Amino acid sequence: MISAIAFILIVVATASSGAIFKPGPWYETLRKPAWTPPKWAFPVVWTILYMMIAYAGWIVWQQVGWSAAMLAWGVQILANAAWSWLFFGRRRMDLALADIGVLWLSVAAFIVLAWPISTLAALLFLPYLVWVSTAGALNYSVLRLNSAR
Repeated sequence: MISAIAFILIVVATASSGAIFKPGPWYETLRKPAWTPPKWAFPVVWTILYMMIAYAGWIVWQQVGWSAAMLAWGVQILANAAWSWLFFGRRRMDLALADIGVLWLSVAAFIVLAWPISTLAALLFLPYLVWVSTAGALNYSVLRLNSAR
């Protein structure tokens, strides 16, 4: 069986995408909506969410191993890692928005598929869905406000 440490390492690898491809001078010049969360909120929220993502994946893995729920977990972790690269690394807000759509769908799918396996694992993903919804709205707003760029 895959241990909890493996799930932690997978999530750390995913989080490293956000550490490598991070906001910089380019992002600072973009117009953003007034409701943009403060800079300090992003690392705090993501740290908490990443712990919940790892724990939820491990719980479901312990219960059923390879399953549709774990496929959704894998898709969301890949889409999560890709977003920072697309948005900050490639500066492709349009592709990042498409990616966050895949991320949102895979997070929602995990919640639905994990619910009968572990209500706790599904509930751990609810704040993640809220944050990804917020991030998606922010991505869309920044894209729209900066469409000439």
